[in-house]
Formats: sequence, structure tokens, C-alpha cells
Amino acid sequence: MRARDKAAVSALRATLAALDNAEAVPVDEAAMRGPALEQSPVGAGATEVSRRELSERRVVDIVRAEATERLEAAAQLTAPAHTDRVARLRAEAAVLLGFLDGHGTPSQN
Repeated sequence: MRARDKAAVSALRATLAALDNAEAVPVDEAAMRGPALEQSPVGAGATEVSRRELSERRVVDIVRAEATERLEAAAQLTAPAHTDRVARLRAEAAVLLGFLDGHGTPSQN
């Protein structure tokens, strides 16, 4: 049971990071240079930007991509020395795919 929990935690952490990255707003090159120091905004949150809102469909696509990535990596590890890694990758994919139950296949909209 503990091995399954570790796989779930690992898969969920990585997927949450992928979702967080997808919500990030691209930085404009001009904004990276910024204004002169004396024109810089001051105060907590003065330079914060609202994050993108992901649709449910986009979230499902990201979770499915994370699961697919793990299954593809497991398929490439064929040496007997990688048996534990393959099992962990498949367990992580199973956790993620379990969250997608009821959301259909990628071809359904």
C-alpha cells in the first residue's frame, strides 16, 4: 500500500506542476527589460499578473498527457534492471488515469 501512495504522490505532484505551468502567463520581452528603477512599481503584489484559467477540457488533456508520458517511458525501459522503475511509472499512470474516469476519451468533446 505504501508503494502505491508514493506513486500517487509522485504522479500528483508532477501533474500539479504541469497544471501550474500551463496557467502561467507568457512574459513579454519588453516587460522583462522593465522601466527605469525610479519608474518601477512598489509594494507587495505590484507586479503580479493574473494567471490563465484552464478549461476542464484542457486540464483533462494535461492529466492525460502526463499519464501517456509515463506509459511511453515505461515501454522504452526493457532491461530487467528497470523492472521497479517500469512498475512505478505504470502505477503513476494508473493513478492519473483513475482521475480521468468519466471524462471520456480524447476523441470525445
